[in-house]
Amino acid sequence: MKYALIGCGRISPFHLQSAIDTHLEIVGLCDKDLSHAVSLAKEYHLAHTHLYDNYLEMIEREKPTFVAVATESGSHYQIVMDILSMGVHVLVEKPMAMSLHDADQMIAKAQEMQVFLGVCQQNRLNDSTQLVKKALDCGAFGKLSHGSLAVRWSRAQDYYDQAPWRGKWESDGGTLMNQCIHGLDLLRWFMGSNVKSVTSHLANRFHPYLEVEDVGIGFVLFCDGSVATIEGTTNVYEDNLEESITLIGQKGSVVLGGQVADEIKYWHFENEEVDGWGKNLDVKPFSSVYGNGHVRIYSDFIDSIQNHHRPYVDGKDGRNALEMVLSMYESHRLGKSVNLPLQEASTSDMQGINLGNQPREY
Repeated sequence: MKYALIGCGRISPFHLQSAIDTHLEIVGLCDKDLSHAVSLAKEYHLAHTHLYDNYLEMIEREKPTFVAVATESGSHYQIVMDILSMGVHVLVEKPMAMSLHDADQMIAKAQEMQVFLGVCQQNRLNDSTQLVKKALDCGAFGKLSHGSLAVRWSRAQDYYDQAPWRGKWESDGGTLMNQCIHGLDLLRWFMGSNVKSVTSHLANRFHPYLEVEDVGIGFVLFCDGSVATIEGTTNVYEDNLEESITLIGQKGSVVLGGQVADEIKYWHFENEEVDGWGKNLDVKPFSSVYGNGHVRIYSDFIDSIQNHHRPYVDGKDGRNALEMVLSMYESHRLGKSVNLPLQEASTSDMQGINLGNQPREY
């Protein structure tokens, strides 16, 4: 299967290695700064892969079956729409778009062109998260009481200086959009996509050179009455501390921890068989915050194309995760709880919103 990659920056090695591991024919690499494509091709010894700084030209010439988009977040919409319009399958990095309108347009275009749109929310395919979902699906938790997500990471100015699009509302969003969207995706996937309302408060405490939040605190009410808390920050001193997800059920409880919620810290169920699952799972900690799930996302997406089935993480899943972030932005912007589903919301709506530390009325 012919494959091409658009965007040769920080996340691109995970895509390229996944393409190699799944035996794709890599026909093109593209970056608006051609030197990035040159460096990536050299690193992976792709002497015969054609390099481009124009993705439309690459697709027209190389005619790939499958294109991955790993560019800056704010560029996803236009690139993906162009590729889908050419009848090519697309796997796009998170977040799939910066607004719900754009996400809806992308989903509709994929349906119109009868091609697949997948989103790289690869942590759904971690061994630990798959085991939690298996326990949920078989009813082992019983009735859920509540859950929590905590993403406590560190991002200093040198991280934002690496790319001019980072830390801006139009092209990136803040810690909730960039660092926490994977955890928010998992929390909603675990506890149910039917969210009733979201309440939040955002602040920029230690990054005055950014437009966006470096801490976000939220409360989620699900339609079944269960609740969840959210804490996301990039303000931890020097090093990433943890990403943890807790689920408390009537007949079982779980805590996933480690840097990226890949480790089972607590696993206890009334059902003896399910109780044994977590205790017998040998999970090695990931070497980076990106995890090891990209190759599984690739394998599934290739199988979707070959066997005509819905990708494990499709455009609607990507929209659900995006909606969680944008609902937190909307709650802060409006100073009140917001009800879901949201019809429209965008990071650009946050332009000019005060993220100082003055108390707010709700």
